[in-house]
Amino acid sequence: RAVLLVLFCTLALLWARASFAESVVYTALYESHTHRMAVGNAWSSGSPATGALNSDGDECDMVMNLSASQRCEFVKNTPDCVSDEGFINYPWITFCLFLSNLLPLVITLYVLWLFVLFLVLGLIASDFFCPNLSAISSTLRLTHNVAGVTFLAFGNGAPDVFSAMAAFSHPQTAGLAVGALFGAGIFVTTVVAGSIALVKPFTVASRPFLRDVIFYMVAVFWTFTILYKGHITLGETVGYLGLYIVYVLAVVVSAYIYSRQKHQLNGSLENSGRGQEEILPTDSHRRNLSGSIQAHDVEYEPLLPFTLSTTQIFLNAINPVDSRTWRRQRRSGRLLKIIKVPVEVVLLLTVPVVDTDKEDHNWKRPLNCFHIITGPLVCVLTFQSGAYGLYLIEGELPVWVLIACIGAFLSGIVFFTTTNEHPPPYHFLFSLLGFVVSALWISTVASEIVSVLHLLGIVLSLSNTVLGLTLLAWGNSIGDCFADITIARQGYPRMAISACFGGIIFNMLFGVGLGCLVQMFHNDNVITLEPEGVLCWVLSGALGISLVFSFILVPLQCFHLNRVYGIFLLVFYVVFLIVALLTEFKIIHF
Repeated sequence: RAVLLVLFCTLALLWARASFAESVVYTALYESHTHRMAVGNAWSSGSPATGALNSDGDECDMVMNLSASQRCEFVKNTPDCVSDEGFINYPWITFCLFLSNLLPLVITLYVLWLFVLFLVLGLIASDFFCPNLSAISSTLRLTHNVAGVTFLAFGNGAPDVFSAMAAFSHPQTAGLAVGALFGAGIFVTTVVAGSIALVKPFTVASRPFLRDVIFYMVAVFWTFTILYKGHITLGETVGYLGLYIVYVLAVVVSAYIYSRQKHQLNGSLENSGRGQEEILPTDSHRRNLSGSIQAHDVEYEPLLPFTLSTTQIFLNAINPVDSRTWRRQRRSGRLLKIIKVPVEVVLLLTVPVVDTDKEDHNWKRPLNCFHIITGPLVCVLTFQSGAYGLYLIEGELPVWVLIACIGAFLSGIVFFTTTNEHPPPYHFLFSLLGFVVSALWISTVASEIVSVLHLLGIVLSLSNTVLGLTLLAWGNSIGDCFADITIARQGYPRMAISACFGGIIFNMLFGVGLGCLVQMFHNDNVITLEPEGVLCWVLSGALGISLVFSFILVPLQCFHLNRVYGIFLLVFYVVFLIVALLTEFKIIHF
């Protein structure tokens, strides 16, 4: 209900702003009729004034300064209105496919489309990306600490990182990345942390908390310095990734020291019987829970054993609807499931998932053989918007046809050399394929999200920074917010608060580091990052102040987070959001 209420309020505000922006545009055009005609004639005639008009900056922003009859031609002839990263040309749809008086309706459809894209983004990350990462970490036999700050952090932060990489791919949308990373940082350190303190007051672990806050403060200060300089070099980009490696080493070393001290302390205790008694109830509870789960599964097993055919295995594997779960769901859950079913079917057909918790590791012979064909096809058709997949070899054979032929050959070999009952020894390689394919799916969806937000910024005359710190940051963080609150309610608030800070550290360092590093492969070794006005400094300043508050106030409270501190964090975020929006609308001047 809360999500639907927020969505309704967002639609109402965007509808009102779109109508107001349209009226303001026509009023300005009427008052400056002479200037408009000069610009319009110079543009439409293709004279040299066009080059001067669109010489720098985001040229597509100027479309709202033209009359409704000129916008379509302007969008078709302006390179900045055609994104190289996405598959859908949103400016052409907005200004050529729909009439100008239907602009509020178009904005409403885009907001709903954003909701669907965020839903798909979370679905790919939770059901396809993270399980494969877990399988890879299990295959490599990584410890829980190393896996938590590497593969698990990558799985949880994949939407944020890929959104930042997509935003950094164009100078016009770099503000989205800055706004999203800083906005998500403020949202997590205030709203999520404050909600955890409200739900379950607790005492945080002092050393891990201070370690995470210090590392995140260093990352934020480093990003602030780069924004102040206005550019980032190759060494600074690699430094972001190096700082995260230092953070991983700090986590591993501290965990080793803590476990060693705990081992020495347990060895010095003369009477360990009490400790054994405390452990037994938990173990027995786990055995009882496991037994109940197994009994629940056995209840639905057939009375007589039978073997499924290859066709039945394939059809069951691509069926995303569980009849038992469907009967227990509410109407809202069923509605979301209906929306996700087409996407889930496509993902099941293209992304292999290896689940180490299952006895057969989720080996589905016919479907996995089909993945050998579809997985590489998705890779070549989604990377760089399919530019490489559609490339013609010697002007005749498309690359995707060659990839499909090779995949079909390998699929046949696997199919005729394996059985339906037992996975092959090389089954773990499917987790690597699933990791790559799901990562490219996430990158594709993130590119579409950035393109939609960029279009909304053009139509509503909003900066990329404010869109990043609101819609993009909320969309990427709302799932983590509910997950951390649920973990806290179940009695694990320390785990929830650790996930908060560990995730945003990874998102900041890898979001900026990988995003700029990928851009340096296509451009020079120096990337220009120009902050979009005062709002960027308000955003970075608010994030720095929230971290300073956490660094000072939490130790003063003996590392105990109570409900009063949670309310303070929530109020701080509300005040920041009000100041940011008033700054964006030029009501407050700094």
